[in-house]
Amino acid sequence: MRTVTFRQMKEGTRDEYLFLRELERQYIERLPDRILQALRALDDGLTGYRVTRLEHSLQTATRAEADGADDEMILGALVHDLGDGLAPENHSNYAAEIIRPYVRAEVTWVVEHHGLFQKVYYAHFYGEDPELRAPYRDHPYYASCVRFCERWDQAAFDPDYPTRPLEHFEPLVRRIFSRPAFDGSRR
Repeated sequence: MRTVTFRQMKEGTRDEYLFLRELERQYIERLPDRILQALRALDDGLTGYRVTRLEHSLQTATRAEADGADDEMILGALVHDLGDGLAPENHSNYAAEIIRPYVRAEVTWVVEHHGLFQKVYYAHFYGEDPELRAPYRDHPYYASCVRFCERWDQAAFDPDYPTRPLEHFEPLVRRIFSRPAFDGSRR
């Protein structure tokens, strides 16, 4: 079978759905390749900064690694801006949804909220409230997100910082995105 015959999902047969499940399994196995491709695409995006979005992402991950972050947080640092191209107004949420099945809740929360937390550095220039993160002060991951933003993300626009290449992080991407999704042992 090369394709299913149904035109509506409710018409599908057991054999067709087993066939599709196997194709989906193979597709999911190639997720690390698509993540790496999406990261490479960040090299051609928003301009005006002294580094590309890819360089920024690599520098954020390099800083996290140098600071002793664990593998999941380093991965979060690497992919935190992955949504910039397709979801510029909610890129943080976009990136968080990509990693949610593969990392612990803290990492997902930090990535999901980093855009809001970053506003402390520049929102006042736009006449916005720079303390939009204040309502989260009692959240258990608040300090982790502040650290992510202060030590790694907001500092990662330096063209002279010794940044590791994507190839350095490729084994990490492959390892984490090859895990079983939503593994309860990581929660």
